Amino acid sequence: MTQRRRRRSLLRLCMWGALLLVAWLAGVAAWIVHVGSRDDAGPADAIVVLGAAAYDAVPSPVFEARIDHGLDLYRAGHAPVLIFTGGYGGAKARFSEAQVARRYALRRDIPASAILTESRSRTTVENLVEARRLMREHDLHRVIVVSDPLHMARALRASRRLGIDAVGSPTPSTRFRTFRTQREFLLREVYFFHRDLYESIVARLAS
Repeated sequence: MTQRRRRRSLLRLCMWGALLLVAWLAGVAAWIVHVGSRDDAGPADAIVVLGAAAYDAVPSPVFEARIDHGLDLYRAGHAPVLIFTGGYGGAKARFSEAQVARRYALRRDIPASAILTESRSRTTVENLVEARRLMREHDLHRVIVVSDPLHMARALRASRRLGIDAVGSPTPSTRFRTFRTQREFLLREVYFFHRDLYESIVARLAS
């Protein structure tokens, strides 16, 4: 009888643990969606457009949406400078992502004097590290970060860790339109949330 009670207690404990885990993951996912639904664009020194894939000299649909939104924010007078980030997609790439974005912007009558680029970065964190370098070189302080809605939470977390004074302005729509692509994107961002949390805890314990 005692052994049966122990099994039942263990089963209940496992069920409660599973429910808490599901609730936690659902909460993280909901927070990511919430952050991506907010547009906090306002007066700033620059607009940072995070890189995405480009096909030779043509931005991918995802990257084009980011660039277009950055141009809209610039035209609306939110900031006088655009910072395009993103390096080369491969050894055979003729143009970096940032160069593709610059060409795209120039063809839409954005003055060259309003554009800064970096062509070193390959990841979100590297995008922001290089953007921070340009900000320091040009005495820029507050920025608006542009990316996809579901990517915005991670971009803002990385900005805070790097000491960048940033607000988010997600693209009005996402190219990840199907349920499958949005689900995969969200699951990936939930994973990155926990990876970033783990790295932050380790860093604090080590300091």
